[in-house]
Amino acid sequence: MAKNKESQESTDGVLVTAAKTIGAAAGKIVAAVGVATPAKQKVPKLVKKNKTRLPRRQKKAAKKALKPT
Repeated sequence: MAKNKESQESTDGVLVTAAKTIGAAAGKIVAAVGVATPAKQKVPKLVKKNKTRLPRRQKKAAKKALKPT
């Protein structure tokens, strides 16, 4: 295992390995704090209108009754 780690460091370089280690540590800290996932806002449901609706025949009869003919 030690040879694999040494060969990996030589190909990646010391700075890249250090950056990966720092990034992994920072990711763990952020995940622990809870900053990584912002809270989603709930979308409210549409409110039903409180309108009374008449059937077509009653509507026509009401219109006819209001006409001054």
